[in-house]
Amino acid sequence: RAHTVAERVREAAAAQLAARDAQLAAALAQLAVLAARVEDLQSRLARDSSASSRPPSSDSPYTKKARDRSLRGRSGRAPGKQPGAQSSTLKQSADPAETVICAPAACGCCGADLAGADVVGVQKRQVFEAPAPPPPVVIEYQVQARACGTCGEVTVGLAPAGVTGRVQYGPGVHAKTALAICAHYLPVTRAAALVASLTGVSVSAGFTAGVRGRAAARLGPFMDQVRVLLRGAGVLYADETPARTAGKLHYVHAACTGFLTAMHTGGRTTEDIDAGAILPGFTGTIVRDGYAGYQHLSGALHAWCGAHGLRDLAALYRFDPDGQVWARSMADLLIHSNAKATAARAAGQPRLADTALAEIRSWYRGAVARGITDNQHRRGKAGKDGLRLARRFRDHQDMILRFTTDLAVGFTSNQAERDIRPVKVQMRTSGGCWRTIDGLADFAIVQSYLSTAAKWGISQLDALTQLFTDGPWLPNAIRPG
Repeated sequence: RAHTVAERVREAAAAQLAARDAQLAAALAQLAVLAARVEDLQSRLARDSSASSRPPSSDSPYTKKARDRSLRGRSGRAPGKQPGAQSSTLKQSADPAETVICAPAACGCCGADLAGADVVGVQKRQVFEAPAPPPPVVIEYQVQARACGTCGEVTVGLAPAGVTGRVQYGPGVHAKTALAICAHYLPVTRAAALVASLTGVSVSAGFTAGVRGRAAARLGPFMDQVRVLLRGAGVLYADETPARTAGKLHYVHAACTGFLTAMHTGGRTTEDIDAGAILPGFTGTIVRDGYAGYQHLSGALHAWCGAHGLRDLAALYRFDPDGQVWARSMADLLIHSNAKATAARAAGQPRLADTALAEIRSWYRGAVARGITDNQHRRGKAGKDGLRLARRFRDHQDMILRFTTDLAVGFTSNQAERDIRPVKVQMRTSGGCWRTIDGLADFAIVQSYLSTAAKWGISQLDALTQLFTDGPWLPNAIRPG
């Protein structure tokens, strides 16, 4: 009997221990999950515009910036304008419209009258002033109907092309209104007020709101011409950005060079990318980010944006500097390689020397191998992210280093990002969204026109004036000259 009681006590104790072990295992598992969540949240909080694709405007003004926000080294140049850089200054006019004589009335020493005294020196000071807006010039076209004295037939005259209404605004008013609403992204009411203040012509909010659509309707020949030219370019830069429209998320796609820009709207699928009628069948090099939607463009060579790679490496290294030494090494390599390519391009060399390419490839593979070795047995977010990034660099070496093997390819896709940034600027001034998809499409078309004109050195006002007068300006080549 005593033996039975002892067995029962041991069994109860073993059951209690088993239950506690199970509770401890569950607690440890929960602790691991919570630790992983904390690590993930810390990683997210550490990200800013220098270590992600977020715009600088998303950075908190109350957070102290890290001293090493970028893995790029210091250039050694002083901040501000560099010696020898092109500059401009306001110069005096040789033919002023008005001259005002500022003569002294009396001697500053004895008080004698200086009305007839000799002029021994003159110091010219000129003030450039904007005149008040003149009243609008009203041109009346009287379309006459005349009866033939021979047969009696009545023939009606023809008004100039574009003069269709009893009362309407001219090309200059259209161009200046479009300049405010399309080129400077002003809200409709403020744009109408600005046009009235600067031109003396009071335009309605309705006219101002519709001027972008009227401009886009005239730009069909321009878009056709730019698409043809872009398809013949050797290197294209591509990007896409979301734009909330009519309660849904749409995308604006851009394909561009240093002298041409074409944008269109749609979703983010391969069909939407192809809808721009530029990238399908393109056989040159596409510089882009890592979005997988471009992978179906197999006829082209692909180059990954180096700035995106540097941001990913910076985020990883900043979160785990001791465990991700390879990320710093890889970033140093990309910066070093870009400097080499830039110097060779400036010197007119067609390609990097074979020894330089061999050094770059050896350094690259060594950094990748270190990244995989250091992270393949680690647990936690830092280890998983490090291994994932190292494998990405391993699998896409040719695309990442394309700028070293072809000096016509840029290190980054910043050209496309700059061209597409006005989408975000307009969103901020429009309450964060577009009301209609047609409005977004019109914005993309007009912005393509203004961006291309600016790249060719044509002022936006001149381009818009020509658009509303004789039709759109058309580039005649991939680049000037």
